[in-house]
Amino acid sequence: MSESLVTRHRAVLPEWLALYYQEPIEIVRAEGRRVTDSEGNTYLDFFAGILTNAIGYGIPEITDAVRAQLDTGVLHTSTLYLIRKQVELAEQIAELSGIPGAKVFFTNSGTEANETALMLATQYRRSNQVLALRNSYHGRAFATVGITGNRGWSASSLSPVKVSYVHGGYRYRDAFAGLSDADYIKACTEDLRDVLRTTTSGDVAALIAEPIQGVGGFNVPPDGLFASFKEVLDEYGILLISDEVQTGWGRTGEHFWGIQAHGVTPDAMTFAKGLGNGLAIGGVVARGDVMDSLQANSISTFGGNPVATAGAKATLDYLLERDLQGNAAKLGNRLIAGLRDLGEKYDIVGDVRGKGLMAGVEFVGHGKEPSPAHAGAVLEATRERGLLVGKGGLHNNVIRIAPPMTLTDEETGEALEILDASFAAAQEGLR
Repeated sequence: MSESLVTRHRAVLPEWLALYYQEPIEIVRAEGRRVTDSEGNTYLDFFAGILTNAIGYGIPEITDAVRAQLDTGVLHTSTLYLIRKQVELAEQIAELSGIPGAKVFFTNSGTEANETALMLATQYRRSNQVLALRNSYHGRAFATVGITGNRGWSASSLSPVKVSYVHGGYRYRDAFAGLSDADYIKACTEDLRDVLRTTTSGDVAALIAEPIQGVGGFNVPPDGLFASFKEVLDEYGILLISDEVQTGWGRTGEHFWGIQAHGVTPDAMTFAKGLGNGLAIGGVVARGDVMDSLQANSISTFGGNPVATAGAKATLDYLLERDLQGNAAKLGNRLIAGLRDLGEKYDIVGDVRGKGLMAGVEFVGHGKEPSPAHAGAVLEATRERGLLVGKGGLHNNVIRIAPPMTLTDEETGEALEILDASFAAAQEGLR
């Protein structure tokens, strides 16, 4: 892209607002699973706006729904008035949640959804104590930064809540690495009990957890971990909040919500990203008594607005009618199997993990130490070859792969070929 736009960006936007690539790109057009930059280069998009463009680009059913709302002239009314699509979408999400007597509140982002969930839980339990997982990420606002267990994303030690962290997030490198699934679950559950006994007064509001850690590097705990946790939480009356901002809407393939892999129903779930397929929308779905525990007046000026809910309803209908969860399972299996084959081929790959269309590749140097340099080299190499992926992890050494759920078999094969060549280039270039 032109150097002038990079210069202008850096002059007026914060230094901490990161840009990918040594030569940042401006995406100006998109169709299907491909995007085109301002220089005319086209890429297969395997990060989807950080898992947000879940259906891909240029979907007529979604754009038509948004256009129809725009044609009414009503872009905004606020929650002080009835919004038909908001009600219809809430009804659908409440039913899909599996939470008895569920109610829904819409926000503009995952950060705001998690802030709302924390407010509800602390109000319901009359406690400002919260449990979170180590290496977690829940947003960039005051309370969500306070419960983020990853120093690279925690901008301040100040917080409106008192947080205690438990094991169970980053299995590849945590204190219980190497244990069997059953022993790992047992060790993490014993740690939870110990944390409750030693760092809290017992009357904790909630435990909030991502079923698969997103920013933390697509870390996947053993199935059943959160069911074991919930047995302990129930003894204390502590709520379980599942942060489904990245794992929701069938992306993991095997289940519609990530938490369902654990055979447990949470008290609340937060959501955002893929629901709007690029439109700004998030929210909380929770037990009715938890949602109604807030006694003060409250509204959301923009949350659940007519345009966002019209687009989100069309997105959710499209996803369900075409069984994109099934597509995520099928192609996710091929993608992760292919990545594991590459892991056997290249020494720089330490771990391949994920579910469905949500895969992480952790890069290492000698002795298994984290290698952000190799991850950075792969990020650049894939772009040069026409593939966009993400990067993250506690040590910034994980390539994150999460294409739109409309992905095709041919595109999966194309991406694996590019990743193969990119891994080879990174390994050879940084010997």
